[in-house]
Amino acid sequence: QVQLVESGGGLVQAGGSLRLSCAASGDTICISAMGWYRQAPGKERELVAVVTSGGRTSYADSVKGRFTISRDNAENTLYLQMNSLKPEDTAVYYCNADVGITCPSRYGMDYWGKGTLVTVSS
Repeated sequence: QVQLVESGGGLVQAGGSLRLSCAASGDTICISAMGWYRQAPGKERELVAVVTSGGRTSYADSVKGRFTISRDNAENTLYLQMNSLKPEDTAVYYCNADVGITCPSRYGMDYWGKGTLVTVSS
């Protein structure tokens, strides 16, 4: 099993910054790609950013140039630096981890954290 715990959410004014963290524990050797998703009230969960085990990143168009995803494999921690925040970034942000081929019996599975709320006021 992999446990994911997010932190760093809160209330910020538009134009401000926040840094989210996601601490992974358990069978972290099984983790390949990791990502951040978000779900705004009344909307479906959407991908924000993802980083592979090799460090390649991709972003939703809505956050490109404002958000930066990174991971510290030694500390088993995923980060999301969010700058120039907008009210439309308000959502619960979830950390996700995919199981890679290092754990073939669970390959293709993924794990989720419980989320951290980000509220951006106008």
